[in-house]
Amino acid sequence: MVRVKIIQQGVWHMSKESMPLAAGYLAAMLRSDPELSTRCQAEILNYSGATSPWEMATRLLRSEVPDVLCFSVLGWNVRQFGALAETFKQVNPKGIVVFGGNHVSHQAERTLRQWPEVDVIVNGEGELTIVDLLSCITDGGDLAKVEGISYRDARGSVRTTAERARIEDLDIIPSPILSGVIPLHDDTGAFRYDVALLETNRGCPYHCSFCYWGGAVGQRVRSFSRERLRAELDVLARAEAETVVLCDANFGILRSDLEFVEDLVGVRRRYGYPRALETSWAKNKSHTFYEIVDIMRREGIRSSFTLALQTLSDNALATMNRRNMKINAWQDLTERLSADGMDIYAELIWGAPGETPESFLEGYDALAQHVSRIAAYPLILLPNTDYVERKSLYGFVTVRGDRDDFEYVLANKDMTLQQNLEMQRFLFWARLLAENLVLRRVFPALRAAGGVRQSQVILSVADHIEAQPTVGARLLRGAAAGSTADPDSLSSALEFCFTSAEFDELVTGWWKANGPSLVAVPWIEPLAELIRFDLDSRPLPDVATRGPYDALTEVRDGEEVLVAERDYAYDVLGMCHSAGSRPGAAPRRSPTRVELCWKAGFAELAASTNHEETAHYVARSRRLADVRKPTVAH
Repeated sequence: MVRVKIIQQGVWHMSKESMPLAAGYLAAMLRSDPELSTRCQAEILNYSGATSPWEMATRLLRSEVPDVLCFSVLGWNVRQFGALAETFKQVNPKGIVVFGGNHVSHQAERTLRQWPEVDVIVNGEGELTIVDLLSCITDGGDLAKVEGISYRDARGSVRTTAERARIEDLDIIPSPILSGVIPLHDDTGAFRYDVALLETNRGCPYHCSFCYWGGAVGQRVRSFSRERLRAELDVLARAEAETVVLCDANFGILRSDLEFVEDLVGVRRRYGYPRALETSWAKNKSHTFYEIVDIMRREGIRSSFTLALQTLSDNALATMNRRNMKINAWQDLTERLSADGMDIYAELIWGAPGETPESFLEGYDALAQHVSRIAAYPLILLPNTDYVERKSLYGFVTVRGDRDDFEYVLANKDMTLQQNLEMQRFLFWARLLAENLVLRRVFPALRAAGGVRQSQVILSVADHIEAQPTVGARLLRGAAAGSTADPDSLSSALEFCFTSAEFDELVTGWWKANGPSLVAVPWIEPLAELIRFDLDSRPLPDVATRGPYDALTEVRDGEEVLVAERDYAYDVLGMCHSAGSRPGAAPRRSPTRVELCWKAGFAELAASTNHEETAHYVARSRRLADVRKPTVAH
């Protein structure tokens, strides 16, 4: 019996594992094959993003040493997996190591040179290839006959076999969810993973210069059957999976996407789960998208709707091979979603050829007038993309990450290193404060109060905090000065912002020192109260961490929540609703009591950079009653 272990590691640095969907497909294929199932014993080893190579190795070697190791490789785990492959070869020199995944696909020359312990690279989709490869290994056959792989021949030369055709009928891949290949419960009987992963289709019709999604799985979209997906939703709902995350490139444009949401609604009505749906929404919004939005709003299904613009610079769009929605289209979209009470965020990428610091910040602030939650990421060069193939043309200067294998951009033909370093600091603070929802209402309110741009607010907060001598300020200053190649820099900063009362003092100190220079005097006090409301309502890890000891635990709509009441000198909810892009008059004092209701369970996410999940933990708020001053007897 050939012992096969399929290894996967998630990216999030969280206490829970990520659902090993890719590994599950491979294991399900091997277990369902009539011949291989009698000759191979396939097992999944799934590691969290925080697991070290030491911990991986001890878990791998604690039981019987396998004969074949198959790794689902991405840029964030390839170095750890290379180290694990080296350890494996020490204890089983005749063992076979297989790497597959977007980061190594069609990259055999570099990958096999970089990690000599790797024997085989899988190019493209791996489900059919893994069956042929394991059949060849168990039979002692010729690897040259296996389509879709690269390997070293007897003389050490790298050989690549014929390309394997894309899988047309995706339902031939057994479902790892329906077959039980992926365990869904932990030792306590609770759902095991941070979120439930599903794939409704494969393919992407676009060919963006920074992305390999379309090239990796073929540009024509192929779908799993509705019946299969409905059955998977049923199983996940009965396992009480709260959030379903789709691994699709452009959800919301196909009629089958609408059918999926309709089936999700039906399952949720029966079981109460899932309660949220996250996905990569298509950048162009069709009539089908709006039908989906209406259903989700009506049914109370949470989601973060993405405005995936990436840049508002025409010059940068040209090098990206992209066309964005027309300006009035995405503005109308944000207004409609906001009016419906739906959560929305936008995506931007800094560092593309054709972009300058001035054009990026101009685009950032134009976008912020309609949606303040902007995920602004530094450009990373990924294997097999157009930017990599034209690296010299665009003048890219890059450096490899020390903990991952991504190429981080230092400069290009339109961006100097110094400009990039200044913008990297802005990206850190923008991601910390706006993307990850540490602050929310203050941005549109400051724009309404005095036309203050969101980027101006972010840099003002950054300048103030970095100048302070406190322990927390030093932590944030050090994180901001760190490299974007360090995945932990933002995590530690986020944990501080969500859990420490010192952060409140830093922000209120910023407003006291800088408010008078940003807005007129009548706005100082009302905005101070709004900032306090922002801080009060940010996600709450637990009642002991940040000090709301009066918070009570309740169950509402079948969900555990924390509830507390707060008094404000101004109608902070009214200020949130009335804040627009044009300056207006300052509100009058209007003492108001507000109920804050936090979804419980944020303790496991406080250091996570998964802002889509974080959005579900911002306190829901409602006005209870006006707080009137007591009558004084004369």
